[in-house]
Formats: sequence, C-alpha cells, structure tokens
Amino acid sequence: MEGAAVRERAAELPREPGVYQFLEHAPGTAEDDVVIYVGKAVDLRDRVRSYVDPRSDRISRMIHRASAIDFAVTDTETQALLLEANLIKRHQPRYNVRLKDDKSYPMVELTDHEFPRIEITRDPDAGATVFGPFTDKGHLEAVVHAVRSVYGIRQCPDGRFYNRDRPCLDYQIGLCSGSCGGEISAEEYAKDVAQVGRFFEGETGVLADPLREGMEEAAAEADFERAANFRDRLEAVEALHGSGGAAVDAREDPEDARAIDVLGASLEGDRATVARLHAEDGKLIDRDQHTLSIPDVEAADVTPEEGVADGGAPVAAGSTGGDRSGNDRSEGGRPEDRLARVLGSFVQQYYADRTLPDRLLLSERLADPDVEAWLEGEGVSVSVPGAGREATLVDLALKNARRSHDTDEAGALRDSLSLSSRPTRIEGFDVSHAQGRDVVGSNVVFANGSPEKSEYRRKKLEETNDDYANMRDLLQWRAKRAVEDRDDRPDPDLLLIDGGEGQLDAARDALDECGWEVPAIALAKDEEIVLTPEGSHDWASDAPQLHLCQRVRDEAHRFAVRYHETLRDDVSTVLEEVSGVGPELRTRLLRRFGSVDGVRAASIEELRGVSGVGERTAETLRSRL
Repeated sequence: MEGAAVRERAAELPREPGVYQFLEHAPGTAEDDVVIYVGKAVDLRDRVRSYVDPRSDRISRMIHRASAIDFAVTDTETQALLLEANLIKRHQPRYNVRLKDDKSYPMVELTDHEFPRIEITRDPDAGATVFGPFTDKGHLEAVVHAVRSVYGIRQCPDGRFYNRDRPCLDYQIGLCSGSCGGEISAEEYAKDVAQVGRFFEGETGVLADPLREGMEEAAAEADFERAANFRDRLEAVEALHGSGGAAVDAREDPEDARAIDVLGASLEGDRATVARLHAEDGKLIDRDQHTLSIPDVEAADVTPEEGVADGGAPVAAGSTGGDRSGNDRSEGGRPEDRLARVLGSFVQQYYADRTLPDRLLLSERLADPDVEAWLEGEGVSVSVPGAGREATLVDLALKNARRSHDTDEAGALRDSLSLSSRPTRIEGFDVSHAQGRDVVGSNVVFANGSPEKSEYRRKKLEETNDDYANMRDLLQWRAKRAVEDRDDRPDPDLLLIDGGEGQLDAARDALDECGWEVPAIALAKDEEIVLTPEGSHDWASDAPQLHLCQRVRDEAHRFAVRYHETLRDDVSTVLEEVSGVGPELRTRLLRRFGSVDGVRAASIEELRGVSGVGERTAETLRSRL
C-alpha cells in the first residue's frame, strides 16, 4: 500500500476503540489474505492515519507488503487490548512480538444453526456470532450457566442434538428448553437467542432482571439455598460488563498483596525468554520460562523514536508513547526499549486465562500504557525495584532467563545442528505395532526441556507392517492439522523422529507434501546417532544436546507403547502374569519380538539377548508361555 491508500482507508474508519489488521495477499493464489500485523487503538481513524508517514524502514516495509487494512470496533479499550492479544496468538503475524507457548482469551459464540448452540471457545466457528474476548474462563462459565438457566440455549454437540427424539437431562434440570425434542419452536428459540445476544452486547438487565426476580421469589418462600444460587449468578452477570470482561476480585482485602510474580526478560536474536518466579506469603514456590518470537525485522529496525503503544507500531507525533531521545535510527532500538516491549507483550498474552497476581515485579518498565492501565484497573501493583530483597528476586529471574540462552540443552542443540534459533519447543514421534496389528503413533511435546503432557496426542493408524509408511502417515496427520489450522498447539521449533534414516526420509516426505516447514531430525536407538538431512552426528554420551534428544525420543516411545498395549490388553495380560517380568521388561520384549507369539517362539539364547533377561527369567518365560 502507498501512503495515499492508507490515508484513504483511515478516513473510512470510525473514531472508536478497536483493533486493526494489516493484511497481505499472496500473488497468484486464491487463499485468504494473511494477517501480517495486529494493533489496537483508542481511536481507530487517528491510529491508522499515523501510518501514512512511517517512522522506520521496518514499518515502511510492512506497509509496502500490505494489500488491505481490516478493523473491528470494541466497546472499551480493555476489550481492544484483549482482542489484540487473541488475534496475535491466532494469526502469529510476522510483525508482532508473539508468545509461542500460550493460549487465547476465551470468547462466547452462538453457532450458525437453526437452533444455535452456545459455547465458550478460543477458536470460533465460521459464521458464528462471537462475543468477547473475556479474561477469566471460570467467571465466564458461571455467566453462561446463568444464561442457559434463564433462556434454555442448548450446549449439546450436533451429533447428540440431531439424533434424539426426546429432550436430554439438561432439559430435565432446567438448563435447556428442549429444542432437540420439539419442546420449543424455532421461532420462539430464535427470540431467546436474540435476548442472549442483547445481553452479551451490553444490556445486562436482559439477564439480570429475571435472576433478581428469581432470587426475591426464593427468599420470600424462605428457600434461602436457591436464593443464594440466584444471588451468585446475578453477581457474576452484573460484573461481566462492569469490569470489561475481567474477573471479579474475590479477596476480602485487596490490599493484602500476597501473590507476587517476578518477571525477567532476556533477548537473543529473534527470540526472547521471560523467566517467571512466583511467590506466595513470602516464599518462592514456582518458576518457569516462556519463549517469545520477535520478528526478524524488529531486531534491526525498531528505534526509540517509534514508540510502542500497541506492541510495535509507530506512535503518532505528539502522542505520549515512546522515547524521543533522538538516537540514530540506523543503530536500532536500545535493548531496554525492546525488553520493555517484550515484557508488555508477555504480560498481555500470558495472563489471558490465568489469575493475575497481587503484585508484578519487573526487570524493565512496561512500554504499553494500555497494559499498565489494564493492570491498574485489576488492582495489580507493578514496580521495577532498584534495591533490596525485591531487586534480588528480579536479578534471580534475569539469571534464569539468560541461562536459558547460554547454557541449556536447547542452546547446545542449536549450536550442534546450526539451527537458526534455540529449539525450545520440540515434538517427538514414534510408531508402535505388533507385526502390523494395532498400529499406533505418538506425538509428545517438550517445552524448555520439560514434557507438556497436556499437549500429547496419539493416533490410531492404518494396519500395515511397514514402519516407514506408518511414520509417514503419522507425520502427514500432524502436518495437515497444522497447515489447516486444526491443531490448537503452536508450531514446534523442531521435530524428532524415533528411528533411523528410513523413518526420517518418510517423515520429511510427509512434511514436504503438506508444506509444513519445520526442521526434522531422527535418533536411532542402537547407536544413539542423530540423523539430519545433511548427515549424522555422533555426540559424546554426556553431551547435553544428546540428553535432550534422548528424553524426547524415550518419551515418544513410552507413550506409543502404552497406547499400543491399551489396544491389546489381552496380549499384555499374559506377560503380566509371568513372574519376574515387570512393565519395562515387558515393553522391551514386545519391542524386540513384536508380540507374545514372537516371545513364545524365541529361543533361550534370543530371550537372554534382551536387556534385563537372565537365564532364570528366560527359563520362566519359556515354561510359562
């Protein structure tokens, strides 16, 4: 886009708070435009107009790449802040700072059906009517429960809804109007849906008034338990819009600040690490690390003159954001300015569905005044301590963040494989079967060297006694879900295949076919040699990068074998009854011989060739099987 096109588009925008998106269209394709930048604004028209005269080469290139500007109006500045974070996480725009390992803010959707379904979601369906985003899922669930108790909007999935001839239990307990069983007409149901839409658009009384009437009626009948139930729902409903969708502070004494989060940020190329320490009642009880992706163009082009009012876009002349120190633009932004922006982006995205602490101790001041205003509105005390015990905690957080760059296993793996950045998020894959029967695949996730078990996935594959074809099918399944945006997990930095050259080639064929550009390596079991498309690496047994690969490989193997054993419990049970054969040895036997039949057919010498099987155990296996 040229400056004139930006000015013309800006003139079409309203003077209201909201979110704007710069879009890029890939020439020669029929695909939707790609979001390359997301920003928020108190006044959409003025904010977008500030891009007419870009203040850096980075912004100039972004505008030149853009083919269109889209926008969405919000009711409040807080909603604009949260919606911006949601869109950054969903689209991963190349010109925004992006938290790689976090979730989106929850929203409410009314689906596009004859009898719409109400859902809390982070990824709305196409055609759905969406409200939000909101900051506290638990609070939002209480509100949706109240909505259903008053208006009876269904929540059941389509498969259950369209295959019933009488209403389900939700109808019996008053949470649904029985649309699946014909207890309400489509016209009446549509009226109730319209009332629900009015409530989420800001008409609190549409829902609060019926709840208040129910509370007063229950109290008059001395049914105090039911009255208290109505009261709790009424409080949740009235708080929803009053706080801009934020959670209600349930503490008796908001000044009693006992929960503290300490954040320290460190930069390395196009990556930043934020280390978080969590303390309660003066005791340090938790620590973790998180990786953010910084656009490669930012490292060279961000300058103090640009300002950071919305996570990286320039601030209009005369506004309050940014440092006007006059530093030379060719030098790039000062590290402390970039760290301030990283911390602001982290705080905005990390606390999407987490309880905010009472205090935040930071290594740098936040660059975004909107984030500061949001925290202040939530009653969070924010400070950058300069001395004392609090400053010591911040120093500790900084050491954790810097150590993750300099001495950890991921850094060693990056250096050994000449990767462009630290592989802080690794996914491991393995296949398990019994001579082509009960074929399963595992997909495990490690973040910052630790397993993320909530993000593990497993897949039942076509039954074939071909390890290469099985691995290809498994990686094709994962890659398709990623490129079609059907996987709610962020893309990994590295894929690790349990196997040798054949498995790696099969996996890379699947990645190429699907167009998923993620580097892949393999780790063979016997020689413990890491294979890459360029060659092999025989690292020392105590190499930290090898230890990381082994943990991922072993976990992928364990998860695959466990699923395989679940599918063939009748086979596993036979080995479980053999004295002296525990879970680990049983796994090794099945892995070596493929099935109980294979174990049964093995000779004493072959059995003793399995690690952990001595002469006595081998004899026991032969006699028992």
